[in-house]
Amino acid sequence: MNNDLENLLEIGQIVATHGLRGDLKVRLNSGDPDLLMSVDRVALCLPSGTMQNLETIRRVVHKGQVLLRFKGYESINDAEPLIRSKVLVTEDSLPELEDDEYYWKQLEGLKVVDQDRGDIGTLKDIYSTAAHDTYVVDGSFGEVLIPVVKEFVLEIDLDEGIVTVALPQGLVPEEL
Repeated sequence: MNNDLENLLEIGQIVATHGLRGDLKVRLNSGDPDLLMSVDRVALCLPSGTMQNLETIRRVVHKGQVLLRFKGYESINDAEPLIRSKVLVTEDSLPELEDDEYYWKQLEGLKVVDQDRGDIGTLKDIYSTAAHDTYVVDGSFGEVLIPVVKEFVLEIDLDEGIVTVALPQGLVPEEL
């Protein structure tokens, strides 16, 4: 795995240690723990900004969170400095998606258009909640949070770079 950030996808962040043997809890950007279950190597962007490539020697889902253990970091003291590191993987190491599924990196930067209001803005960020993902859109209405549910997100066209939405009254402030 090389350190070319263009070919890496950020899929989560290390948030804490777990146990004494160097296991680390990873908060995933999406709710799908399968993203890490088959990955043998990851790149970490440490809090200092330094990149480090590590071999995973243990991957397990525990109480809904992914626990990772890395070769050479097999005690809590070794693993603690990795907390707050971003976890990145190569695109080709990720599982293939269904036709209606997307990796977050594919969606960030797309234009968001409401079927009634027109251009809402640009999809700047995505985060997961217990119920669903949420798009953070920045544009002429300010910051708009859009729950990613089929009633609101009608179509995603990667070729055109457009997400078409149907937003209910009150989700977007009325025109200024």
